[in-house]
Amino acid sequence: MIAQLMLTAFLVLVLVYAWSAHRTVPIIGLLASGAALAGLYFVWVPDHATALAAFAGIGRGSDLIIYTWVVISLLIVLNLHLKLRLQLDMITRLTRAVAIDRAKRSRRDAGPPRKRPPVPLSRKAEAIPTESQAKK
Repeated sequence: MIAQLMLTAFLVLVLVYAWSAHRTVPIIGLLASGAALAGLYFVWVPDHATALAAFAGIGRGSDLIIYTWVVISLLIVLNLHLKLRLQLDMITRLTRAVAIDRAKRSRRDAGPPRKRPPVPLSRKAEAIPTESQAKK
């Protein structure tokens, strides 16, 4: 009886989480709600879990519940992974936009480019002027 009460409290907390997750990611909220409600049912009527497991070809009801929990956990990990990848992509785009904006601003603040004298491609060797040539 104590285990049933503890599991019930835990599953109620999962339901609260599912309700809050349902607003942002509906599929996760629905899956977690379904799992929590099924868990509550099987906690209070364990014989039905064993009958369902036998129907599915699994030996015990607790094995069925563990397999279901593993699948749901993997879905949650996949969801977190996809969110992390999306955030990293958004950070990359934001960084790129900021870098481009700063480059444009620094060009605009620098004003027009200064004209530099052209550099000849090849310099001919010039003779050093003598004093008489320099005075002319």
